[in-house]
Amino acid sequence: MSEQQPENKMGTMPVRRLIITMSLPMMISMLVQALYNVVDSYFVAKFSVDALNAVSIIFPIQNLMISFASGTGVGINALLSKSLGAKDFKRANEAANKGIFLNIVHTLIFVVIGLFFTKPFLHSLANQESVINYGTQYMTIICLCSVGCFAQVTFERLLQSTGKTLYCMVSQATGAIINIILDPVMIFGLGPCPKLGAAGAAIATVIGQCCAATIALIFNIKVNTEIKLSFKEIFKPNSKVIKLIYNVGVPSILMMSIGSVMTYLFNKILLTFTATAQTVFGVYFKLQSMIFMPVFGLNNGLIPVLAYNYGARNKKRIYQALKFSIVLALCIMTVGMLTFEFIPHVLLGFFKDPADPVATKAMLEIGVPALRIIAFHFPVAALCIVLGSIFQAFSKSMYSMWISLGRQLIVLIPAAWLLAQTGVLQNIWFAFLIAEGMSFVLSLIFAMRVKKNIIEKLD
Repeated sequence: MSEQQPENKMGTMPVRRLIITMSLPMMISMLVQALYNVVDSYFVAKFSVDALNAVSIIFPIQNLMISFASGTGVGINALLSKSLGAKDFKRANEAANKGIFLNIVHTLIFVVIGLFFTKPFLHSLANQESVINYGTQYMTIICLCSVGCFAQVTFERLLQSTGKTLYCMVSQATGAIINIILDPVMIFGLGPCPKLGAAGAAIATVIGQCCAATIALIFNIKVNTEIKLSFKEIFKPNSKVIKLIYNVGVPSILMMSIGSVMTYLFNKILLTFTATAQTVFGVYFKLQSMIFMPVFGLNNGLIPVLAYNYGARNKKRIYQALKFSIVLALCIMTVGMLTFEFIPHVLLGFFKDPADPVATKAMLEIGVPALRIIAFHFPVAALCIVLGSIFQAFSKSMYSMWISLGRQLIVLIPAAWLLAQTGVLQNIWFAFLIAEGMSFVLSLIFAMRVKKNIIEKLD
C-alpha cells in the first residue's frame, strides 16, 4: 500500500487562485526567458547584421533541441502529476528518474548533430561566407554544450509537476539574468574577456542554462519532497515507465519539432526574395515569443492542474480551470496583437545596426507590414494553445501533433509557397492567418471529442 501523503494543493486550492499560483511564476520566468532571447539578438545585431542573420537561421536547431527537452518534459509532467493525483508515489518517482535518463540520451544526439551536421545545415540556408562562419560558431557551441538546456528543462519540469513553480521561476530567471549580463561582455569583449561575437552569444547562453540547471537540481533535492531522485534509479532499466513517458512525450516532441521543419522551409522560401526577409522572420520569432511565452507559461501551469484533477476524477475543477485560462490567454494575446499593430517600427528598431543604415531601412520596409499582418492571428492562437493543454494533460498528445502538423506543414508552407509565386514578398505573411484558422477548427473538433469521451465520463 502506498504511504499516506497530504492532499496536494492542485486538488484543494480555489481554481482561479490555483491557476494564478501555478502559472504566474512560469509566465514570469518564461517571459524573462523570452526577454534574454530578444536581448541576445539585440546585442548580436549591434555586432553585425550578418551575425544576426546567422543566429536567425540557426533557430530551427535551437527549436529542435527545446522540442526534445520540452516534449519529454510534457511526458514526465503528465505521468508524474497523474501519479500524484492517484496517490501512486512509486510511479511518480520512476517518472522523474527515467525522465532524466531520457534527456541524457537526447544530449548525446545533439552532440553528434553539432559535430557532423552544422556545415551542411548552414550551407542549405545561406550563401554568404560571413553568415556561414558566424552560424558555425554559434551552432557548434550550443549543440556540443546542450547538456545545459536538457538539464535545465528536465529539473524545472520536475518542480512544476509537483506544483513548485515558484522555485522553477527562480532557476529560469537566474539563468536568464546571467545570460543577459554575459551577452555584451562576451560578444563585444568587455573587461578581460576577448571579443567573441556570435560565439560569445552562444557561450553566454550555455553558461546561463547550466547555472539554471544547477539551481533547479538543488531545489529538487532540497524542497521537492514528493519525489526522490536517485543516481542508481536513473540508469535502472524500466521500459514500461519510459514507454508511458514517450506515449505523451513523443507526440509532443514531434509536434514541437514540426516548428523546426516549418522554420527551415519558410527560410528557404524567403531566401528566393532576400536574406533580409530571413532576418525579419527571425526577428519576428524573437518578438512574438514575448507575447507567446506568457501564454505557454499559463499552459504549463494548467497542464498539471488538469492532469491532477483527471487522476482525482474531479470534473468540476477541470472545467473551471479551462474557462479561466481561456479568458486569461485571450487577454494576453489581444494586448500582443495591438502592440504589433500600432508600434511595429519601434519593435524592429531594437535590432537595427547603427553602422549599416541601408540594412536597417530594408528591414523596416519588410518588417513593419509583416508584423502587422501576422499579429492578427494572435487571439486565435491563444484559444488553440489552451485547448492544446487538454490533449497533453489527458494523454491525447497525438491530437496536438496532428493539429501542429496541419498548421505548420500541410497548410502554412504550401500557402506560403503559393503566395510567393505572386512575386510579392508581403503576401507570404498571410499564410500565418490561413494556417491558424485551420488550427482552430481542428482544435475545437478534438476538444469536443475529449469532452465527450473523457471529461464527461468522470465522476
